[in-house]
Amino acid sequence: MTNSLLFTPLELPNGAVVPNRICKAAMEENLAEEGQLPGQALFALYERWAKGGSGMILTGNVMVAPDALTGPGGVVLQKQTPIDRFARWAEVGKSGGGQMWMQINHPGRQVYKAMGEQAVSPSDVPVDLGKFSNMMGQPRALTEPEIEAIITRFADTAQQAERAGFDGVQIHAAHGYLVSQFLSPLVNQRTDKWGGSLENRARFLLSIVDAVRARVGPAFGVGVKLNSADFQKGGFSFEDARQVVEWLNDKALDCVELSGGSYESPAMQGTTSEDSPEQTSTEKREAYFVKFARDIAHVAKMPIMVTGGITRLDVAKDALEKDAAGFGVAMLGIARALAFDPDLPHNWEAGENTEVVWPEITWKSGALKGLATMSVTKAQLERISQGKDVKPNVSPLGALLADQFRTARRTKRYKKWRAKAA
Repeated sequence: MTNSLLFTPLELPNGAVVPNRICKAAMEENLAEEGQLPGQALFALYERWAKGGSGMILTGNVMVAPDALTGPGGVVLQKQTPIDRFARWAEVGKSGGGQMWMQINHPGRQVYKAMGEQAVSPSDVPVDLGKFSNMMGQPRALTEPEIEAIITRFADTAQQAERAGFDGVQIHAAHGYLVSQFLSPLVNQRTDKWGGSLENRARFLLSIVDAVRARVGPAFGVGVKLNSADFQKGGFSFEDARQVVEWLNDKALDCVELSGGSYESPAMQGTTSEDSPEQTSTEKREAYFVKFARDIAHVAKMPIMVTGGITRLDVAKDALEKDAAGFGVAMLGIARALAFDPDLPHNWEAGENTEVVWPEITWKSGALKGLATMSVTKAQLERISQGKDVKPNVSPLGALLADQFRTARRTKRYKKWRAKAA
């Protein structure tokens, strides 16, 4: 057995106690049933993770608007959505004794063209994926009333999550989604109060936090997932992230998770569009945002969680070590490793299976490599959701093709749902 800090409880600012420092970080499952609702597949998947011993479980991103999904199998929770299935989801997620939080999100311009919806963004700047750019639609700039309406949608979804029995919500402000787009000077080219200075670009996020906090109880957790940087020249920088965290100090947050990157620069997969000393080797890619997180912990009043590439127990232990000034990361978000070993927390506490291995994809195309990486992970989620064992040695090409087939089928179902609601 290990006596690592990894397995000591953490008390959050709202008084809730997380039994250990491992959080099942958000992954996009695309497993919603008809009506974009959680169903048996998600219940089985999250019950498996709950049994695995994670101190906190974060759902894959739940959408706040029906016309803005990151994928056709995404879950949507609106003000008028019946919450019975969400209550069941919360119940199974908490069945292992850990916290169950819902990540809430709006993708903004990062919506696939095949979905048939009009993408929106702070400005009409399209996603640049090189020769794959035509996968995304041309976004239009949001009007001010639309911005205010989306802020309200985040608050509606958070209130519904609390009613359903979730322990908290995490506002997704990273990975190039809508809140992150407002923060980015490359994407946000507005000249009104929502753009220009960092203070104006952060207004959308801070307004969402205020709206959510006003609609939920003080014991309900509220967190933010923030890019430590988006790893694009002239984009959202580490200095920007540090300042945003200082502004968030006054917002009664219970946790800030630090990650990085976007569809254009997928640092969360160990790849960026600009050279970074943190991305130069396989060894350094593990816990590749820890250095940023420790630095930001110097100014943060809330616990800091870091997510990104942790696969080994010794790396996890090191990530929680405090720096010379006594500052450090409070919790670790682990995503892909928990797809390949859902029992990871229990195994690591027992000193077993201390390194999680998955197929290494060496394709030259960064975009295809990113899609295949996600597909191999989704293949494990599909298996677990069906009560099957993990199969680490799946073919990346086979997983990618299978995922594309499932996506096409779910896109057809999504469009039918949208047409019925029109």
